[in-house]
Amino acid sequence: MFIFKAAVVGAGTMGGQIAQTIAASGIPVLLKDIKQEFIDAGIKAATEATQGEVARLVKKGKLTEEQAAARVDEVIGLITGTLTYEGFGDVDFVIEAVPERMDIKIAIFQDLDAVTPSHAILATNTSALSVTEIGEATTRPDKVVGFHYFYPATLMPLVEVIEGEYTSAETVAVAYAFAQNTRKQPIICGECPGFVVNRILIAAVGEIWKAQEEGNLDIQKIDAGLQEAKALPMGPFLLLNLLGLDTALHTAQHLHEEYDGGLVDPNDSSFYVHQGISELVAAGKSGVKSGEGVYKADGSKNLPGDEEPNIDELVTRTLLTSLREACQLVEEGIAGIRDIDFGMMGGAGMDPRRGLMPPFMKADQIGLDVVLGQFHDLAEKFGPRFAPPVLLQRLVAQGRLGTKSGQGFYPYPNFDAEQPAETVKLESRDGGISIAWLANGLMNSLSPTVIADLKKVWDTVEGRGDRALIFASANPLLFCAGADIKAFTQLDEAAGAQLLDEAHSLFRSFGQSSVATIAAVNGLAYGGGCELAMSADIRLAARSAVFGQPEVKLGIIPGFGGTQRLPRLVGGGRALELNLIGDPLPAALAEEYGLVNRVVDDHALIESALNWARKLASQAPIAVKQIKTVSNQGDLDDGIAAEKAGFATAFGSADAKEGISAFLGKREAKWTNS
Repeated sequence: MFIFKAAVVGAGTMGGQIAQTIAASGIPVLLKDIKQEFIDAGIKAATEATQGEVARLVKKGKLTEEQAAARVDEVIGLITGTLTYEGFGDVDFVIEAVPERMDIKIAIFQDLDAVTPSHAILATNTSALSVTEIGEATTRPDKVVGFHYFYPATLMPLVEVIEGEYTSAETVAVAYAFAQNTRKQPIICGECPGFVVNRILIAAVGEIWKAQEEGNLDIQKIDAGLQEAKALPMGPFLLLNLLGLDTALHTAQHLHEEYDGGLVDPNDSSFYVHQGISELVAAGKSGVKSGEGVYKADGSKNLPGDEEPNIDELVTRTLLTSLREACQLVEEGIAGIRDIDFGMMGGAGMDPRRGLMPPFMKADQIGLDVVLGQFHDLAEKFGPRFAPPVLLQRLVAQGRLGTKSGQGFYPYPNFDAEQPAETVKLESRDGGISIAWLANGLMNSLSPTVIADLKKVWDTVEGRGDRALIFASANPLLFCAGADIKAFTQLDEAAGAQLLDEAHSLFRSFGQSSVATIAAVNGLAYGGGCELAMSADIRLAARSAVFGQPEVKLGIIPGFGGTQRLPRLVGGGRALELNLIGDPLPAALAEEYGLVNRVVDDHALIESALNWARKLASQAPIAVKQIKTVSNQGDLDDGIAAEKAGFATAFGSADAKEGISAFLGKREAKWTNS
C-alpha cells in the first residue's frame, strides 16, 4: 500500500496545516470542506506555514528569495481545494479533521467509504474519540486508523498513530511510514480516551487547576514558578490562554466523564474540571483567539487568587500525576515506555536537551524508591488519586530504582572499568554473559570506527571464553539508525571495499561461534542497525522498536548482509518487498513476518535478553557452534560476495550520489538511472 495522492476533509487552520505537511513532502492533496471560505482559510494557513519555512531557509542562506517564492508556489500548487468528493476516486490516504463530534465524523466516514477506492486508508485526526466506533461505520474497519496531529501541525513533530480494535497491522505500518515520509515523528498506541499525550498532559494540568482553585493561588506565580522549575515547557495557564480555554476544557470534561465517571468528590477524580475556566468559556473568553481568557489582553490575570503557591509541591504533584497516567497506559497495554516518553517530547515539548524530562526518564533520574515514597506521602495528604501505580511498585520490589541501580523504567549501562573500544562499550555480567552497548552518539550510526570497535569487543568476548553476548543500545530511545552516510562518502574505493570485507567477516563470525548472540532492539533499527540485529542468533524487540532497510531510498542497496539474511528470516518474496520498498516495519509486524523472535514490553527488554543469554550460555558450546554453523548452510557466503559486488556497483553510481546528497539535504532525490 503506497501513498501517491492524499486528501484532508475539514479545512480551516488545522486542516490547512495538515495539507501543507503532506504537500511539502511532494504528495498531491485534496482539501475538502462544505464552504469556500473554510477552504480559503485552509489554503491561507498552508501558504503562511510554507512562507515561514522558506523564510527560515533564506535567513540561513540555503535559498535565494527567488527560490523561496518558487518553493511556495510548488507546495501550494499541490493542494487542491474542493467542495465535493470529486477526485476522491483515486486517493490512497484520507485524513478527517472536522470538529470533535462523533455524529459528524461517522457521517463523513460513511461518505468516504463510498467514494474512495477499497485500498484507501481512512484516518481520523481525533484527539479523544473512539477509532473503533468510527471504523464500525465503514465496510473497511481494518483500514481505519487514528492519525492525531498536534497544533500547530506544521511545527509540532509528533503524530499519534492509533490502532483501533479492527485496525490491521499493515494499516498501522502504512500510517507510520506515511507520517515519516511527511517528516513527522510517529508513535504507535492503542485506543483509549485522550490516547497518550493528551491523557497525560490534561491529567497533569488538571492537578494544577485543582491546586489553584482550591487554594486560591496566584496563576501568574504558578506559571513563573513551574516554568522556572522546568516542570512544563511553558506556564500552564499561559499555555492554556494560547491554545484555547474551550478546547482544553472540552477535553478535560470528556476525560473526566470517561475515566472518573463524573465523580463528584474531586479527591477521587483523576481529571479535574476547573469551574472558573468553565465560567470564562461560557462567557466567550477562550483565550488569545477571543481577546482574553485566563489572562486579559493587557497580561493581567482573569482568574481570582492571590495566595502564594508552593512550587515544590506543585512540581511533585505534576510529575506524579503524569507518571500515574503513563504507568497506567503501560499497564493497560496502550503504549510502551519509549513511545510514551517520545510522545511527551514531541507532542508536549518535554525536551531533555532543555532540561525538560518526560515522566519515565524523570522518575528514573529521581529514583523510583524516592518517587514511590512521594506517592505514599501525597496519597495520605490528598487521597486515592495518588495511589502508587502497580508497575512502579513492581520495579521497586525488584530493586530497579532508576539510574542509581542501573535499571529502572530504562536500562542504564554499567560499563567495565577497562574497555577494549570507545564507541562500543563492554559490560560483563556473571555466568559468561556480556553486553555490547552501542554508544556512538544520539543516532548510534555504524561508522567505520564503530565496526572496528565492535570487532575489538567481539575479540575480547571470544578470547576470554564468554558464552553469550547481547547487542544493546546505550541510547534509551534508539537502537541504531544505520550506517554513517557522511563517513562512508569520505572513503575511497579501496577503503570502502575493505570496510565491507571487515564488516561482513565480523558479522559472519557471529554465526559461526560458540558464543550465542542476542540483539535487544529498543527503538529504531534501520539499515546497518537492522543488519546488525539480523546477524545475531536471536532478536528481541521492544514493543516500540521499528525495523527497516531504507537503502533503496538513497539509491544504494543493503551492504552488511541485508539482501542475504533477511530472506532467510522472512522468506524470499517478503524480503524482496522490504528491500525494494524500504519502508519501516513496526515490531508487531516484524514478529509476524519472522524478523524478530519475540516482542516484549519496553521495560522488560534487557531483562528478557539476559534470561535468553542465561539459557543459551548453559547449552553445550560445541553443540551451539555446530547448530549455528550448519543451520541455513546454503550459499550465504556466495550471496554475500554477490551483495558486495552489487553494493559497489550501486554505491558508485550517479544515482547513489544524488540519493545521499538528497538525504543529507533533506530533499527529494531525482534519479537519472546513471
